[in-house]
Amino acid sequence: MTRSDLVEELANRFSQLTHRDAEYAVKAILDAMNDALVRGHRIEIRGFGSFSINRRPPRMGRNPRSGESVAIPEKRVPHFKPGKALREAVDQRTAELESKAKP
Repeated sequence: MTRSDLVEELANRFSQLTHRDAEYAVKAILDAMNDALVRGHRIEIRGFGSFSINRRPPRMGRNPRSGESVAIPEKRVPHFKPGKALREAVDQRTAELESKAKP
């Protein structure tokens, strides 16, 4: 699902929202999540999952072309951990789809 698919789904589910309002709502939510992660906060959405920032320590890598060692600096990267309800729903739905696909 893309961002535009999400906007379409929101506009279709809530008929009182115009397409533009749904677009603003999706943008506002994603911007708020982005800002929270940039500030180092954790985002927890019950039943869906949590977003946090993981620290990757500096390390020595290798240039695959030349084979020489390259210093890779420390990074902070976003991390998503799905919630129990989401994991179970995905597992159940994929199992149902697989059972329907088998003759």
